[in-house]
This record gives sequence, C-alpha cells and structure tokens, in this order.
Amino acid sequence: MNDSYLYSAARTPFGRYSGALAHVRPDDLAAHIINGTLARTPALDPQEIGDVVWGNANGAGEDNRNVGRMAVLLAGLPTSVPATTVNRLCGSSLDAALIASRAIESGDTDIVLTGGVESMTRAPWVLPKPERAYPVGNTTAVSTTLGWRLVNERMPKEWTVSLGEANEQLADRFTISRERQDAFALRSHRLADEAWNAGFYDDLVVPVPQEDGTALQRDEGIRPGTSMEKLAALKPAFRTDGLITAGNASPLNDGASAVLIGSEAAAVRIGSDPLARIAGRGVSALDPQMFGFAPVEAANRALKRAGISWSDVAAVELNEAYAVQALACVDAWDIDPQIVNAKGGAIALGHPLGASGGRLLGTLSRRLQESGQRWGVAAICIGVGQALAVVLENVTGNSR
Repeated sequence: MNDSYLYSAARTPFGRYSGALAHVRPDDLAAHIINGTLARTPALDPQEIGDVVWGNANGAGEDNRNVGRMAVLLAGLPTSVPATTVNRLCGSSLDAALIASRAIESGDTDIVLTGGVESMTRAPWVLPKPERAYPVGNTTAVSTTLGWRLVNERMPKEWTVSLGEANEQLADRFTISRERQDAFALRSHRLADEAWNAGFYDDLVVPVPQEDGTALQRDEGIRPGTSMEKLAALKPAFRTDGLITAGNASPLNDGASAVLIGSEAAAVRIGSDPLARIAGRGVSALDPQMFGFAPVEAANRALKRAGISWSDVAAVELNEAYAVQALACVDAWDIDPQIVNAKGGAIALGHPLGASGGRLLGTLSRRLQESGQRWGVAAICIGVGQALAVVLENVTGNSR
C-alpha cells in the first residue's frame, strides 16, 4: 500500500450570505479555486491529474449536474481530466479528500485534486413536481440554503428537528451555558482577526475579483469589534428561552476550497515536496439530531488508525457549526482547548458547507508547518447524524 500526502491547499475568502461573492456562480467559484491552487504547483501538468473529487452539499441550482466536472471544464483543464461530485453535506470536501487518499493508497492513481464549493446565497427555492397535470391548490417554494427540505413523512419527528433545535438539545444534555458558548464565539473572532493580521492566511487564500474591479481578500464574517456584552444582547434564534444565537453559531456563507493530494512518488511530477501525510481516517454516525457530537467518535477512530493517541496531538481543526457542539466535542476528548482552532474557526471565518472540509485540512497543515509539531486532527460534524475526521502527520523539514 502507498501512503497519501497533502501537497497544496488553498481556498477563497468566505463571503457572507448575500455578500461580496453573491454575484459568483458556484461552478465559477470552484473553477477559480482550481486555477488558484494549480498556480501554486506550476510544474504539474494538469493532464497528470488522475481524478478530481469535488464536494458540494446542495446541488439543486447552478451547482447541479456534477459541479466538479463543470468546474474542471470552466477552469480550462484538459477534457481528459475526469471529475466527480460527492455529497456528505457539511463534510463533502473532507470526504473528497478521504476518497482521494484511498485511491492513492490503493494504487489506482497518483495525483487527485480535491475540494468543494458552496454558494448558500445562490441556493434556489424549489417546487415539488406535481404528480399529475394541473393540480388544484397552492404549492410552497422550499429554500435549499440549509437544513431539512421536502422531508419524508416516514422519518421520526425527533430526527428532523432543525439544526438549531438539535444543538439546543446538546446544550441541555451536556449543560453547556450561554456564557460559555458566547465566550467560545468571541475567541473565534479574536483569533481569526489576529491570524489574518499576522499574515497566517495570506498564502492559503486566493482573492476573488469583484464586479467593481477590486477583489475580496479576506473572510467577510470576522467581527473584531464584538464583545461578550454584544453577544449577550443577541436574542435566541431557535427557542424563545434558548441559548443559541446568530452570534454563537456559524453563519451562512459562499466559498470554495481545494486540496491537492498525491503519492510520495508524485512529488517529481508535482514539482514540490509533500506537506503532510494522511495518517488516519475516521467516520461515525449517531441519531440524526445528535450530529453535533458525532466528531467525537470519528476523531477517536482516526487516531486509532494512525496509531497515536490524543496526548500526541498538537493541533486540532474542528469545524464550529455551533459553539455548543464544538465545546461538547472538546470536553469529550478531554484535550487542551487552546490547541483547537488556534487561528479562528467557522463561527468567524464562515461555513460554506461543501468547502469547509478543505479549509480545515489547509489550515491544519499550515499550523503544523508553522509550529513544526508532528500530529494534527481535522474533524467536522455533518447534518443527519454523521461526522468525519482525518489525522495529518507533518512531513516538512521542521517536523519534530
């Protein structure tokens, strides 16, 4: 069996809902990050790419008909480069990387470009197609931006509660206070702002041109001026007496990410040394309403397969869908919270569903490079009760 390695990672800035990226189609956004990522490995002939595996959680609008293949064509890659699109909701681009790593380790191919895209702004409303012509009565348009839609009545009601209500239930179960959630959110914004100001994200982010001739350079959702007082003033979003607000949950976003994965032998064709080895993978599932807690077991499984324990881990990138679910996972792992999302997380940076897994891998790899530490974990919760996790081993020259 071969080993699989991360060679390069990049993403767009993440735009707010109806923000600076609202004018960009998701297939164009995906094509943009493909070109931006490949520009970082100029020695690589695109014809050497054995496959493109792309993540997308919606697929109901301009991202339909295999958006991965559409992005490859729009990016101007040779038509001989194949592509597929995978949908594991929030975990789609992390799943794409896992699929690529398995293909490389099995010897099916040597180089796979992975990534994901989501335009939550441009996600359409949909109408159920009538079973017969000219039905009597009204039809309701359903938003495809986020969460359950067109729910099968056979699903138990407790499974199909809103994502926010599901996380209110987590707060009840683990007694995680509003104050603690708000403090976690404040930390996310502070660390994201500090990381951007220090230049951490400069080499990870590919700016997106704007209609006025400028470019979006930085994530739009970071609020460096927020405070505990401002967060405490926000009203609950899901329960009248609830704990979850717009301030301690991730926002709706637009964005794309990409990760180039290859075998050790592919370094010659890629023209650079690998940054990290994909050392362990984990997938887990729980009752749908418990999705926020699913990363706990996914990460534990990934660590076991990598042959290490939490005591070896120096950096964690955990997607912050909600502060409460991130806190529940960190508590269960019993790890130092300071190693988690040290450059900010999704509450500040954003969570364009299909792109977030690629962001986690890119940030984790860069953190390990910066610190010289050896082991890191990326994990993400996924709606309908699932989670994915990856263990990365730093293989750059300053690994210790």
